[in-house]
Amino acid sequence: MHFGPLEFMQLHTKEIAMDAVPAEAPDPAALELGLDTFGDVTLDASGAMVSGAQTIRNVVEQAVLADQVGLSFFGVGEHHRREFAVSSPEIVLAAAAARTERIHLGTAVTVLSSDDPVRVFERFATLDAVSRGRAEVILGRGSFIESFPLFGYDLRDYEALFDEKLDLFSRLLTEEPVTWSGTMRAPLEEADVFPKTENGLRAWVGVGGTPESAVRAARYGFGLMLAIIGGPAARFRPFADLYRRSLDTFGQPQLPIGVHSPGHVAATDQQAWDEAYAGFEAMNNSIGRERGWPPYNRLRFQHDVGPEGALYVGSPETVARKIVDTVRTLGASRFDMKFSTGTLSHDKMMGSIELFGTRVVPLVRDMLS
Repeated sequence: MHFGPLEFMQLHTKEIAMDAVPAEAPDPAALELGLDTFGDVTLDASGAMVSGAQTIRNVVEQAVLADQVGLSFFGVGEHHRREFAVSSPEIVLAAAAARTERIHLGTAVTVLSSDDPVRVFERFATLDAVSRGRAEVILGRGSFIESFPLFGYDLRDYEALFDEKLDLFSRLLTEEPVTWSGTMRAPLEEADVFPKTENGLRAWVGVGGTPESAVRAARYGFGLMLAIIGGPAARFRPFADLYRRSLDTFGQPQLPIGVHSPGHVAATDQQAWDEAYAGFEAMNNSIGRERGWPPYNRLRFQHDVGPEGALYVGSPETVARKIVDTVRTLGASRFDMKFSTGTLSHDKMMGSIELFGTRVVPLVRDMLS
């Protein structure tokens, strides 16, 4: 019997709460630790705003350093607003691919709802060729909505657009001719899409924390990337359990669960807090003015960097302990720290990347062992 995501969630949420698929203890050697950025437009040493062009060049340098310190993944998000410089992540990632050797490169996230699945696949298959098989794509509905009017989409179709386009993208991943029809784009009849990848394309769905989204990712056989930007990781355990149970129900293999959360690393907790606060304040207040949030303050920040918050800000030891708690709680096999936040300067971000790769990663593996 076939269930849609909503029906499956309604049927199984109560059962999962009592009989969840257990989360496996993360394998220290297999755990992937990476970084994400939205290409936040920052300030320079004089306090002047850096140009969008220079911000993009800085992102490439950040990816190069992430590769040099041995990290698993570098993700670049797609946005279409003044606070973020990157609207075409694949181009930035292709530039990074030419200067890196081992690190996997992908998005955080690609807004599939306002894009075309065929073009998305083509662009990432091309990135996969340029990077010699290191491309990944994280697909999402978009927590920002600027791309919808920009590309002519109706926000009333927010859910339907994503569900339908995710269905088509899942079929394109087979890299076989596709026959498909829907209501949001023209149908395809034995359409063959190029270029082909050499070993397939790794794909995830970014989820902000709804049961329907977790079920949808399982239904189509995508990895689950939990965007935890508020509250403790334990609050997301029901979604991880629901995802695992849904994979079983839909006849899918058990697939990876990842976590994306903001953070910053410095030599000490106090230094990290002092360096990061202004950026978090600027970002929250800029977006909050549009969304009706109260002004950000130090008290809120100190809560967010504590055990019950979603910010991984502190010394290498503090950040490592919090990551270990998160991956154990959720049974996650990947953790990506969003290291760019608001006006945090390029040099501070480079220092954070260096410490994340050279200090945090070894500490996490030791703690898990």
